[in-house]
Amino acid sequence: MNNQKKGTLYIVATPIGNLEDITYRAVRILREVDLIAAEDTRHSRKLLSHFGISNPLTSYFDHNKHLKGTVLLGKLMQGLSVALISDAGTPCISDPGYLLVRNAVELGIPVVPIPGPSAALAALSASGLQTDSFVFEGFLPNRQGKRRNKLLAIKEEERVIIFYESPNRLQATLLDILQILGDREAVIAREITKIYEEFTRGVVSQLITEYEKRQVKGEIVILVAPGENRTTTKEVSIPDLLDKFMGGDKLSLKDAVKRIAVETGIARTTVYIEALRLSGLNRAGSDDE
Repeated sequence: MNNQKKGTLYIVATPIGNLEDITYRAVRILREVDLIAAEDTRHSRKLLSHFGISNPLTSYFDHNKHLKGTVLLGKLMQGLSVALISDAGTPCISDPGYLLVRNAVELGIPVVPIPGPSAALAALSASGLQTDSFVFEGFLPNRQGKRRNKLLAIKEEERVIIFYESPNRLQATLLDILQILGDREAVIAREITKIYEEFTRGVVSQLITEYEKRQVKGEIVILVAPGENRTTTKEVSIPDLLDKFMGGDKLSLKDAVKRIAVETGIARTTVYIEALRLSGLNRAGSDDE
């Protein structure tokens, strides 16, 4: 038994809506493995049937993760290959799959990611918010007290914050975000890659007004921009800082803009536009940024 070659655990990303988003590699792996572990076998069976995949299917979700995890690890130790999938997107992100991966790693079982769709990254890429630094917080707590405590804990966060949320809690969560984090720039991405996909942009108070007018359905991602919790634009002189970094420190325009944004909290776009104005450039399409 000790010489038995261990199987491989594949972490397979599946579409978050549009079935065309699955990768060729994901389809091949799902066809080749000995067993597929799915969050909801009824839901996943429809996906697998669409691609003509009839491999054995078993459930692995939050309420059976310990019992079923032991079973799956046993099969992997016997040399069988297992693919882990979730209802949609990349497994192990805000779901119990990470426990299976952690235990597999401890047992020396190879774990191979099969990358693909992710609602959080898809939403961020099309949000229009700054994308060079962000933090993913998953689902906020259901209960208001715990939800507010969580928001208080990340109030000083200087990166874009990404949350998942359900339609029935959207308004309550937005109201708590407004009260705790302030009226920041934010984006709500709903039903990404599906027929009724939409991105709603504005400050939090505007989003509250928008979504209280209608019934909300579908999967939701909330993205919140950083607050002005460091130095504001009124407390610094962009011209002086540009002169310091470009003149004294000999930085390029791009590096100077990035340095100012990091040190002051001013949006890079704001700094860049001011730099163009000061340098006499009126075209925003420069290659410097």
